[in-house]
Amino acid sequence: MPGRQQKRKEEQEPQHEIKKRKEEEEEQQDEQEEGDGGPTPIQFLEGQGGLKASDIKILMDNHFFTVESVAYAARKRLTSIKGFSDAKVDKIKAEVDKIFPLGFCTAADYHEARKNQLFITTGCRDLDKLLGGGFETGSITEIFGEFRTGKTQLCHTLCITCQLPISKSGGEGRALYIDTEGTFRPQRLRDIAKRYELDPDDVLDNIAYGRAHNSDHQCSLLVQAAAMMAENRYALIVVDSATALYRTDYTGRGELAARQQHLAQFLRALTNLAEEYGIAVVITNQVVATPDAMPGTTAIKPIGGNIMAHASTTRLQLRKGRGENRICKIFDSPSLPEGEAAFGIFEDGIGDSRD
Repeated sequence: MPGRQQKRKEEQEPQHEIKKRKEEEEEQQDEQEEGDGGPTPIQFLEGQGGLKASDIKILMDNHFFTVESVAYAARKRLTSIKGFSDAKVDKIKAEVDKIFPLGFCTAADYHEARKNQLFITTGCRDLDKLLGGGFETGSITEIFGEFRTGKTQLCHTLCITCQLPISKSGGEGRALYIDTEGTFRPQRLRDIAKRYELDPDDVLDNIAYGRAHNSDHQCSLLVQAAAMMAENRYALIVVDSATALYRTDYTGRGELAARQQHLAQFLRALTNLAEEYGIAVVITNQVVATPDAMPGTTAIKPIGGNIMAHASTTRLQLRKGRGENRICKIFDSPSLPEGEAAFGIFEDGIGDSRD
């Protein structure tokens, strides 16, 4: 009888060990109930609803590292996994729904949850004010503009400020940088770190860097990123730029549909990471000239079409100003009003503009 065997086992076990074991179980239960506001590790599903360690390993081998990632996945994605029957997928989905339900909530509850949204400072007061406090976590912010408008410099500064304490408008987390154009410069990060009185060596250790060489590699780096973020606290992902490799890997109208579909999958993966881990996702975008633009309208537009426009929560347009000054304009946002702000590019990163 299972109950008698358990009781006999506890009687044979020393009392201090029984007490210690029960305290550890209570602590684990409290941690699971309270959490830290972050994602739930996929290992939490082990033992739930008869799920075995082998099932968890299969999920991780197929790039599911959190309970949230399973919740967001389409059912056909799970049934395509070798060894997972329809019944097994139904069981997994049922257990995931108990931990992370995806039903309705009231607007009041959602409003309350958004009060805890973090904003990462840009290093410029006027720019932070324009953005409602800084770069928003949990969503994608797109930065586009011509060359030398400050896109990469802004990304470098964010890699530092995201490591600042929350009390200093930081994210208290690491940064992950996917470089597709070869413009990442660690020395710039060291210079910016000194401005915020951070140890340059520690700052560099907290930034994961990946050089993408083609659009497929760019997507595969996100799989590695998900595994890394399941192990450590990250506050920021930068993709500089998100579209450069697509312009060379896909050419002509004959490959346009394939390019847009691949880009959509990449952006969907970024959105999932932003929502699962509550991180800020910042992507830069290139522009294309529009010779047929009407007088009084912009002569350039960001590439990527409607796929990029719909995936980005906030879109920022940068343009050159006088000297080291640059202008940031709210191009599209669901919550921010139209407006502009000036900022400067200096040796110690992005800062307030100077006349």
